[in-house]
Amino acid sequence: MTFTPTPEALLSAAQAFHDDDPDRQTRSELSALIAARDLVELADRFSARLEFGTAGLRGVIGAGTNRMNRRVVAETTAGLCAYLARAVPDAKRRGICVAYDGRRMSRAFADETIAVATGAGFVVHAFDDVAPTPLLSFSVLDRSAAAGVMVTASHNPREYNGYKVYFDNGAQIIPPHDTGIAEAIARVTAVCALPRLDRASATQQRLVRDMDGVRDRYLAATGALIGKEPPGTPLRIAYTALHGVGEELARATLAGAGFNDVLSVAAQAQPDGEFPTVSFPNPEEKGAMDMVLALAEKSGAELVIANDPDADRLALASRAADGKHVLHSGNEVGLLLADHLLDQAPRDGKNVVLSSIVSSPLIEKIAKAHGAHWEPTLTGFKWIANRAIELAQTRGLRFVFGFEEALGYTVGTLVRDKDGISAAALAARVACHHKRAGRTLFEALTELYRKHGLFESRQVSLTLPGSEGLRKMAAVMDALRANSPRHIGAHEVRSVLDLELGVERRGVTTKPATLPKSNVIFFELEGGHRIAIRPSGTEPKIKIYLDIYETLASGETLGTARARAALLEGKLRAAFLTQSGLG
Repeated sequence: MTFTPTPEALLSAAQAFHDDDPDRQTRSELSALIAARDLVELADRFSARLEFGTAGLRGVIGAGTNRMNRRVVAETTAGLCAYLARAVPDAKRRGICVAYDGRRMSRAFADETIAVATGAGFVVHAFDDVAPTPLLSFSVLDRSAAAGVMVTASHNPREYNGYKVYFDNGAQIIPPHDTGIAEAIARVTAVCALPRLDRASATQQRLVRDMDGVRDRYLAATGALIGKEPPGTPLRIAYTALHGVGEELARATLAGAGFNDVLSVAAQAQPDGEFPTVSFPNPEEKGAMDMVLALAEKSGAELVIANDPDADRLALASRAADGKHVLHSGNEVGLLLADHLLDQAPRDGKNVVLSSIVSSPLIEKIAKAHGAHWEPTLTGFKWIANRAIELAQTRGLRFVFGFEEALGYTVGTLVRDKDGISAAALAARVACHHKRAGRTLFEALTELYRKHGLFESRQVSLTLPGSEGLRKMAAVMDALRANSPRHIGAHEVRSVLDLELGVERRGVTTKPATLPKSNVIFFELEGGHRIAIRPSGTEPKIKIYLDIYETLASGETLGTARARAALLEGKLRAAFLTQSGLG
């Protein structure tokens, strides 16, 4: 929510925040801004409030309603507890699971969450050290908790932190819970007056419980789900945690799946919120995986695995025909894992795979070839996880796999969120499966494309920071809605799907959209190509997704088909950027 306050209103809002802030450091930060009458900075901090997006709260660390800080965390926790007490049976006794990653302020935000929640009379199941996000999701079900809170900003830059909320089903919150929590947060008026318990007092009153055994049960359950690779097909793996929290659990999970020849990037193995060796701790970003790729080249590793800082995402690279390691896209990994799992699953008509609306359209063809049900969901794993639960309950379908193109994958129902740890073990097993058949992962992909066609998927991500960036993104989306293009470049637009308006227009025909409301517009072009645009729910970015469809001619190499697709993608991208006002 944004607004344009007067200078007096800005100063008043800043002073009110300052006077009700439990953190001395952010009070001092605000005092300096108020004294300097820095209206530009104050406007950026107070003309908006952090809201629940794709993954709860996420923002730059600092003082203000549009920042991540102890006051915002305390206010959010108080609202969450008030909502849970009304919405979840026996919520206080069942409690809240709380975990945190290795980012700046993560431990402090987790401690604030625990203090406010126990002050409200809630049991808190608390990790004593940093933990991966998938382990927090698993712990909610393991402890039959009323909710879970993960303090993390996942793969965002070092300046960010966040507060991710899970409901009692182990999945991230969706409507109506997100709006219910937001309304409860809005009713919190005096943060410093909130009851709080220090850790010692809460522990003495049995309100803080440790997480003994959760890690071991996760490893046992993952081992049963993924299975163990039989001896005889050795695979050397190069791994990096990217200064995050995945190192110990990833290595243990890989060992449980039969992979002990794992080499780690030592300089990136320990949690470090400053991320000293990467400018952006996202394995999708250029240069983020340079060190692990160098380790793979030096050591002769066949498979390269990277987790993002909270270990809910997985990136892969493997050897191409020329012997060099090449990164696989999130779509490529998702298609390979889905095809393998569906091939191994009972063919009884009960299997279901889910993917986000901006992931590769090829998954639909692969699922149908295996006799499985496929559906798209909105972007964000909360939609995949909750839809999987719904399909199991209402139609008796067996959830096999879910993925999104942004390196997110989940296998079965062990974790009801993306899990870069179990997905890493599965990826290693898939690599061994194809190796035994005399194929590389690239050759396995080529076979898939020959059978089903090639969708070459590309993403354009434009950073538009601050309140001005929010206004720019809104203006672009409004303009595309008001005047939808009939052609993009030389290609006719066959249909427009606008999830914000809830309509699909094909020629003169209009019908309701089948997906929930979301700020996304899809353009289906002649030739089977697709372009989508949406503002990010977790970052100050607007994202454009292009899916270019090509078929491989008999004897044609994958490289040739991709070059043809890349040429067309470049033309469509340039045309769309110009036509949307982003060029």
